[in-house]
Amino acid sequence: MTAEPNVQIEPFKLSRNRVWRTYAGGEFLERWQGGGSPADSSFPEEWVASTVIASNAGREDIVEGLSEIALKDGSSITLKDLIAMHPAELLGPEHMAQYGQETALLVKVLDAGERLTIQVHPDREFAQSAFQSRFGKTEAWYILGGRTIDGEEPYVLFGFKPGVTREIWQALFDKQDIDGMRDALHKIPVRAGDVFLVEGGVPHAIGSGCFLIEIQEPTDYTLRVERTTPRGLVLADKACHQGLGFEKMMECFHYEALDEQETLRRWKKEPALVRHTEAGSEYALISKSHTDRFSMRLLDIHTELAVDGGGTFAIAIVVSGSGSVGWQGQEREIGQADEFFIPAALKKTVWKNSGEAPLNVILCYPPE
Repeated sequence: MTAEPNVQIEPFKLSRNRVWRTYAGGEFLERWQGGGSPADSSFPEEWVASTVIASNAGREDIVEGLSEIALKDGSSITLKDLIAMHPAELLGPEHMAQYGQETALLVKVLDAGERLTIQVHPDREFAQSAFQSRFGKTEAWYILGGRTIDGEEPYVLFGFKPGVTREIWQALFDKQDIDGMRDALHKIPVRAGDVFLVEGGVPHAIGSGCFLIEIQEPTDYTLRVERTTPRGLVLADKACHQGLGFEKMMECFHYEALDEQETLRRWKKEPALVRHTEAGSEYALISKSHTDRFSMRLLDIHTELAVDGGGTFAIAIVVSGSGSVGWQGQEREIGQADEFFIPAALKKTVWKNSGEAPLNVILCYPPE
């Protein structure tokens, strides 16, 4: 019997956790992380504080997606196993009363070297009936920036245009009319700082060149209507319908056709200032008024900002800058692209900037 590691409750720094996907990307992500030889590959996503195993058709024998933490004794442990050892300290009693040892949250950093296939994720009702899951895959995007690819600036495809019906969408799918499917969705340019909420059922595709943080429900249910990716990768049927069959897959879409103005009004969110001092500012990017699935904050730190734990855990990503995070009289250095799991037992963390440029940190929270 293996003894449990001696673990001190602290902001746990997460190891790198790249995951295989059907699309190519990752060069910009690697540059941001300080990698020595950045290049696009089939590992365009960094999964952060993940307790979810990735679902990749044809790679079922490979366990990938689970985040790991390097311990001080040189060993490593998955976040999932660490939570099982210290559930109350890491997740908080109130969260456990609702979700047990589930984090109810998954965070990713995505770098699209090509457009993703047009897709949809289930809402909770569809996920329960089709996958027997209490979680769907509502998500939100915070755009970090991007790159121009083949002369095209970053964009997303989002929501059905007026006039698109289930019958029209079915016919486009049956013919694999990719141009027709693309034209059925709004094409929206994106820039750093943009925030989008993507509820389950809404058709979408992240465009080439997008670099973003995604917060979502903790599943990997993605239903794809393109049977070949833009780079020519032919997808197995299961990679498209996740074992449901194509007829059932088409029921996942919400056939709500809106004009572009209404689409942006409903799904593009404006950051809201929560507090502002000479030391820095805090913004709500996704809040309870937008969705009850999760929330996201941005810290813009000039000198230092204290953050109350509030009895829940947080997932932190250092977007830019350098400095330190302090807790209970202790402190550790932080830098760009560092990722942390902040346990619920920590009542307060203090984020300090040690550079000339602002220290920007994204904090992701589970549902209340």
